[in-house]
Amino acid sequence: MFNDIGPLELVTIIVLAVLVFGPDKLPKVIQDVTRTIRKIREFSESAKQDIRSELGPEFKDFEFEDLNPKTFIRKQLDNEDLGLTEIRNGFDLKKEMAEVTEAVTIHEREASASSSGSSAGGRVDMTKKPEDAGKDDRPVFDADAT
Repeated sequence: MFNDIGPLELVTIIVLAVLVFGPDKLPKVIQDVTRTIRKIREFSESAKQDIRSELGPEFKDFEFEDLNPKTFIRKQLDNEDLGLTEIRNGFDLKKEMAEVTEAVTIHEREASASSSGSSAGGRVDMTKKPEDAGKDDRPVFDADAT
């Protein structure tokens, strides 16, 4: 319930409680608060049991924590009936990367073998060269589009 309260915050709450209620009334206040929290928990458990009994036997495995969207989706994705484990296991990233690396190295070998007689020394020229030197490089203008 109080998982996100740090030690400094806890000390601050205790000091404020002592200042507000005083050292004489503080044990009584703590008892009242714990009794109230216990009653609220009992009431919520009673309400959960009533809802489960009203829903019937087909909802016997219903959990109220499943109403949280994250929990519901996580539970559905872990369900074995959907076959998602086979799909998840089918994606082997290392295997895919090995296949891609192998394909690239084979392509490089073929390219270097075919261009071994050229003066490029086995390198592929990746610079962009114009196809037609006399061609106009201006973009096409469409008068109807503007």
